[in-house]
Amino acid sequence: MYSKRWLKKSDERSRPRRWSTLVISALCVGLCCQASDKVKELQDHFDHDPHAGGKVKTLNKLADAQFEAAAKAGSDGDYVSVGLIFEKYRDNVRSAFELLKKQEPDADRHPNNYRQLELEVRKGIREVEETIVVVPAEVRPPLQIVRQDLIEADDALIALLFPRRTKDPTKVPPVPEAKP
Repeated sequence: MYSKRWLKKSDERSRPRRWSTLVISALCVGLCCQASDKVKELQDHFDHDPHAGGKVKTLNKLADAQFEAAAKAGSDGDYVSVGLIFEKYRDNVRSAFELLKKQEPDADRHPNNYRQLELEVRKGIREVEETIVVVPAEVRPPLQIVRQDLIEADDALIALLFPRRTKDPTKVPPVPEAKP
């Protein structure tokens, strides 16, 4: 009799542990799914946004979620997914930049969205560079291409934000020396 009572008491004591374990595991699974759902949701919002300013603002949030997903995939050892995530980021930057040039062609009059995109691209370059150091050698070439494309986009944004106001100085031919 005593052993049956003892089993019941231990069963009652472990019940809260079982529930807490179940709840914690459900939260972990939910957070993993939520992170990928967040990227998908933000990507859908980015794809359907018709305004350049809205795309740039959504890109800021989407990029953070993509970088987080890339870091998780990198820690899991899935470097192919890391490359695909950064390539999608590059495509998003190109899309936002093209729409921005189409809707607001004068960066002098509307510099805010250009500046926000330039800051986002610079952050993306840093993330790609940090990732290149960590990934194996066989995965580096696609990431280096993404890095180069982002650097070119950054240079184009800077050229639009800070255009040359004066012409390049022309070379003046040297003055011939006078003979005494």
